[in-house]
Amino acid sequence: MKKTLVLGASLKTDRYSNFAIQSLVDKEHEVIGVGLKEGVVAGVSILKGKPVLEDIDTVTLYLNASRQEEYYEYILSLHPKRVIFNPGTTNRDFEELLTKNNIGFENSCTLVLLSTGQY
Repeated sequence: MKKTLVLGASLKTDRYSNFAIQSLVDKEHEVIGVGLKEGVVAGVSILKGKPVLEDIDTVTLYLNASRQEEYYEYILSLHPKRVIFNPGTTNRDFEELLTKNNIGFENSCTLVLLSTGQY
């Protein structure tokens, strides 16, 4: 299973990042959440800041383009295999940076990928 960082994780049950964490857990992926507030979603601890992490396969973004910039170097330092830009998070500048650093990306929806077995 793919170790996934949900960046922009929310404790609010009506947020797509919250749904994604629950779906990832249901599909038995290892999940780490990073958001503005600490807490727990579906048994996953939501962390604040930029925690030191290892072996991240996928970063799935739930931050709009203007909020992503402060995380560029952090995400690059994690050396993920891919970054998923969920709806509303598309960012051409970051896509170019990922390409220059040999990190794959896709403009997709984590929830759809999980529900269709394409994750």
